[in-house]
Amino acid sequence: MRVIYIDIDSCRPDHLGCYGYHRATSPNIDRLAQESVLFTNVYTSDAPCLPSRTALFGGRLGLHNGVNGHGGTAARVRYPGDGHGTDPERLPLPMALSRAGVKTVTFTTFAQRHLAWHFYAGWDEIHKPNNKNGNETADEVNRAVLPWLEAHGKDDNYFLHVNYWDPHTPYRTPLEFGNPFEGEPPPEWPSQEVLDAQWQSYGMHGAHDKPPHSTTQYPRTPEQLRTRADYQRWIDGYDCGVRFADQHIGQLIQTLERLGILDETAIIVSADHGEAQGELNVYGDHQCADQATCNVPLLMRWPKGSSPRRYGGLQYQLDLAPTICDLLGVPAPARWDGRSFASVVRGEDHPGRPFLVLSQGAWTCQRAVRTENWLGIRTYHTGNRPFPEVMLFDLTEDRRQEVNRAKDRPEVVARLDRILQEWWQANLSGADAAPDPLITIIQEGGPWYVRNRLDEYVTQLRETGRAAAAKELAEFRGKPLPLG
Repeated sequence: MRVIYIDIDSCRPDHLGCYGYHRATSPNIDRLAQESVLFTNVYTSDAPCLPSRTALFGGRLGLHNGVNGHGGTAARVRYPGDGHGTDPERLPLPMALSRAGVKTVTFTTFAQRHLAWHFYAGWDEIHKPNNKNGNETADEVNRAVLPWLEAHGKDDNYFLHVNYWDPHTPYRTPLEFGNPFEGEPPPEWPSQEVLDAQWQSYGMHGAHDKPPHSTTQYPRTPEQLRTRADYQRWIDGYDCGVRFADQHIGQLIQTLERLGILDETAIIVSADHGEAQGELNVYGDHQCADQATCNVPLLMRWPKGSSPRRYGGLQYQLDLAPTICDLLGVPAPARWDGRSFASVVRGEDHPGRPFLVLSQGAWTCQRAVRTENWLGIRTYHTGNRPFPEVMLFDLTEDRRQEVNRAKDRPEVVARLDRILQEWWQANLSGADAAPDPLITIIQEGGPWYVRNRLDEYVTQLRETGRAAAAKELAEFRGKPLPLG
């Protein structure tokens, strides 16, 4: 079996046509979706990039592999073995496949970007499209991938990982690509009223505090979001990144078709995490354990035995690792946290998970519980943002996470807290007992991207006319909240 896993960094599902987006961002992915199982409630267990891919390709929660952040101790994987070998019960996915005779090949600069040397374990071939460390564009990726397919595509029994980065900030789709969305209305949310409120609030990568990308170097990436016109320019940049990646996915599919192997090749499309585009006043980043950041697209086009369908059961993205093993007839390592949902791909009934626990440690320290309707978020370190200790959102009517229901639904908060506490105790016992990396992050000074930046940011707030916000942050919000 040939398997191609297309990994689109920072791609949120609801900006793809097959998930209902009103703009034509993804015609090639949409055509694949017509022949695929489309999953609507798949979530990365650990966000963002480094924790997410470590969990996905290792089949294990960040609580167990040790990676919950982008710096410090909690960015270093707990190696599943010793200096003489890897524990066979904890093999990463590429190694499990390779030992079973599946050729494993990756085209990515992810390991260089995040110093994630553990990611290399088990790949038979490792290709870097260039040395831009995640800033390469899809055309540069394809200049490496397509010749490989020409030479090896007809071989049998391989797992090929292709990583596109285009939706990630800064938005850098080549200007000659144009803007396919010029004149098209952007999403109705956020309204000008929402932007006005966010402008007076605070938080890095918020409407008032965008990252200092040069608009000269990255003209698709405005520095601030004050008006709906700013937002349209901003979201056009993101959508162009999605469309540019999709165009090059189309080239990959055309190559498979020309080689005569498209119908015999399994194709999986997903992302390392989603992307906030205004939710909780975060734009173009992935700072929370929330719906916008943790919900990822997933479609699986599997030859022989798979029928197109939509599936809404709750699943971790790391469940994909044992699912791939199951579908390929490869034994999954016994100590993986992932559970196969291959029965969904085969068209059978599958209950999904009763709940998911989501973690974030790079920008904030948060854990969230996702159930059928609810998302409850506990914040242990605010990341210098105006977050309360508890947030509760009814996702059936509030996908943008605007109304915190924690005070009027205390019974739901209590139920989700019990789930979180029981999950924590169950997963830190027995053979996997180890320090919780989220606690380690707090002990080492907070999330990596805001560590030791409180005074600098308070000064920035004062200089931009937000003295009240500066006072609030200096007195309360920079401090970690008690764990419990």
